[in-house]
Amino acid sequence: MMPFLPVLRVKSVGEGIEAARKSEHQYRHTALIHSRNAEHAAAMARSLDTAIFVRNGPCTAGLGLGGEGYLSYSIAAQTGEGVTNPGTFTRARRCVMVENLRTD
Repeated sequence: MMPFLPVLRVKSVGEGIEAARKSEHQYRHTALIHSRNAEHAAAMARSLDTAIFVRNGPCTAGLGLGGEGYLSYSIAAQTGEGVTNPGTFTRARRCVMVENLRTD
């Protein structure tokens, strides 16, 4: 599986979030944002409502690779399932922030 990465220029964060929402087609799988602004990241997370949301890191961090949790590649987010663990075969929705908040 390969990621889908639309690249376009927008005039505002709101316009960018709307473009990302349209590009995601309501699959609600994975979304990521690179931003120092927590409000922008929260607005995108609410708008896209994906099973995995990563801030300031690679999308694989949402699977546990360099992010929070254990590594697992089993994904079925369109069905409402997601990355699972062997003990319960369930998972909690996660929002991963890879870097600390910086002001520089």
